[in-house]
Amino acid sequence: MDILFSIDIKKEKELTLKELTLIDEARRATYRSYAPYSHFSVGAAAELEDGTIVTGSNQENAAYPSGLCAERTAVFYANSRYPDLSIRRLCIVARDTEGKFLSRPISPCGACRQALLESEQRSGKPIEVLLYGTDSIYIIHSIQDLLPLCFDESFL
Repeated sequence: MDILFSIDIKKEKELTLKELTLIDEARRATYRSYAPYSHFSVGAAAELEDGTIVTGSNQENAAYPSGLCAERTAVFYANSRYPDLSIRRLCIVARDTEGKFLSRPISPCGACRQALLESEQRSGKPIEVLLYGTDSIYIIHSIQDLLPLCFDESFL
């Protein structure tokens, strides 16, 4: 059995207006992050199938792991506020402890990958993921590509 996935690597000048808009929304979301402990601010923006964009940011808590990552914040909000709309695309952006946007794209943690996969499977449609870095943007065509050996409802 082969496990194959593809990631496109692009520069900002190669992106569509919709992709650039989503990146801008995710960047803005980093400024709404609550990260008093790590000082690492993450923002996420989800584009729904009707074009609506919802955002989320990481929310830390002194009682680790009670906080929540930006991408789960955005996806959970999208799924609760717009339960009948699929997520078409998700963008994740981070700023370092000095407040600068990362040059390399940041990837979702394992818990986020699992939650994102469940959202993708729930809708039956792939979610494209843009991982933003100032030097390049990774475009992943499905959450399945981020978690190829996943645990899902077929095991239950």
